[in-house]
Amino acid sequence: MKGIVAFDSVYGNTKKVAEAIAEEIKAQGHEAVLLDLGLAMRTNVDGDFLLVGSPTRMKRMTSRTKKFLRKAKKNFAGKPMAAFDTIMAPPADPEKREAKKWTENGAGPKIRDLAEKKGMKVFPEVLRAEVIDIKGPLTLYALDDSRAFVQRFLESL
Repeated sequence: MKGIVAFDSVYGNTKKVAEAIAEEIKAQGHEAVLLDLGLAMRTNVDGDFLLVGSPTRMKRMTSRTKKFLRKAKKNFAGKPMAAFDTIMAPPADPEKREAKKWTENGAGPKIRDLAEKKGMKVFPEVLRAEVIDIKGPLTLYALDDSRAFVQRFLESL
């Protein structure tokens, strides 16, 4: 089977998660195509399943991610899909914990909901890869968690 991993990335963290996802898809014996939405808005891609990711920016997915999902419905309606995002890990300082409100219902859940509205067969779990501070790096287990997420998603197909 062929999987498309479409992602947008601002500081490179979402790209690292997408690369780990693609590597795990290949390790599970499938073909994986990485599609960086920041480089090219190719909507004519087709595959057997789709994973879409974005950094969470002010509780939202990026506009490129939203545009891709709207156009991807023609090739992925009725096909399995999973969502992922990168979010800021909760700050250690209790006074700064309010910053978490910007990520609680962030890009990942919104990607999942929009994909469902567009007729895709959505995997209910969303991968939320945590980033230390705003620009990163990813937390210690983020890439391992990403690989485990892909395994659960592929098992559901």
